[in-house]
Amino acid sequence: MKFFDFLKFPIGWLGLLAGISLLTSCGTSTATEIEQAKNWAWITPDLEKTDAQWQAEFQRLKAVGFDAVLLEVYAGNQAYFGSKRLPVKAKWLERMLPLVHGAGLECHAWMWTMPNNNPAYYENHQDWYNVNRKGESSAVSPAYVNYYRFMCPSNPEVQQFILGTVKELCNYDVDGIHFDYIRHPDVILAKGLWKNYGIVQDKEYPQYDYCYCDRCRNKFKEQYGQDPLDMDDPTKNEDWRQFRMDLITHLVNDLFVPEVHQHNKMISAAVFPNWRSVKQDWKTWHMDAVLPMLYNGFYEKPVGWVGEQVAWGVNHLQDKNTQLYSGLFLPDLKKKADFEEAIRTSLSHGAKGVSLFSLGGITESQWEVLEELHKEGTL
Repeated sequence: MKFFDFLKFPIGWLGLLAGISLLTSCGTSTATEIEQAKNWAWITPDLEKTDAQWQAEFQRLKAVGFDAVLLEVYAGNQAYFGSKRLPVKAKWLERMLPLVHGAGLECHAWMWTMPNNNPAYYENHQDWYNVNRKGESSAVSPAYVNYYRFMCPSNPEVQQFILGTVKELCNYDVDGIHFDYIRHPDVILAKGLWKNYGIVQDKEYPQYDYCYCDRCRNKFKEQYGQDPLDMDDPTKNEDWRQFRMDLITHLVNDLFVPEVHQHNKMISAAVFPNWRSVKQDWKTWHMDAVLPMLYNGFYEKPVGWVGEQVAWGVNHLQDKNTQLYSGLFLPDLKKKADFEEAIRTSLSHGAKGVSLFSLGGITESQWEVLEELHKEGTL
């Protein structure tokens, strides 16, 4: 996702080596842990870099313990691959695949899931988009920033639209599909972002609370006998919150996981630590991997919070085949000591590796940390 755009507008969000060793409480790793270990880097499109420049960066990643890269090939509007159904910006995926694989790295196609910022859809298919508690469609009045035009997960046409993108990407020689924005809009932003909008979100306000479209409300009423808009305070109703989380979980477990797995590819997702605020019950998903974006600066938390969140996620994952990798935001970890601590605390609390946002933002001092940790066998 466009994390820097997110901060600039300002808002937004959002990863290392075959056979790496992980830190454990006893300082040893089992064969199974080594096999599962992986480190990642998110990569946003850059059409100006030459193949030689990309090759040099990928080789450097591999040399310090990276296993995989996540290439952003669809960001809710234009495709960076040869799509037959989306507007194509460039065939970047086709160009990058041999370069990534040539460096001995896995290549995962990173796609936005629920946002759709293509005018052909938000102008002509407004019924596809979710609606806030004020009755405003995200197609017309998106929350926070213009690209927050989220589609409604209960709409069958939306489900098939997203599945169409997944199917297209599965036809490529990628190692996996990586899902981003696989959630509802943030009803409460991470506290560190409030100042960017001049807001205080001390409760769930109507303009940020989704989805209250007719389909969602009617489906809920069929199951629970009550229209959410008739409740005194729908934000206090746990059935209503769980219902909306289950809409996303249905997409993951019943549509996306089977589709990706039938192509023998890995399925992963970037997820939020404040999962209730985005109605993203990722602890119940059957994905191969989740990469919680533990951007401590967004939450105004110290680096040690990263380890605490890793431990929470590992302990709460219901599918024990799902691996957790700690997502780190490099601008929050500019100090070498902070960056090193974030990696060490992630691994010591149970993460199978780390994921960095993003490749282009790694500073020389951070490269030094990676080199040192790799040399000692931590990465």
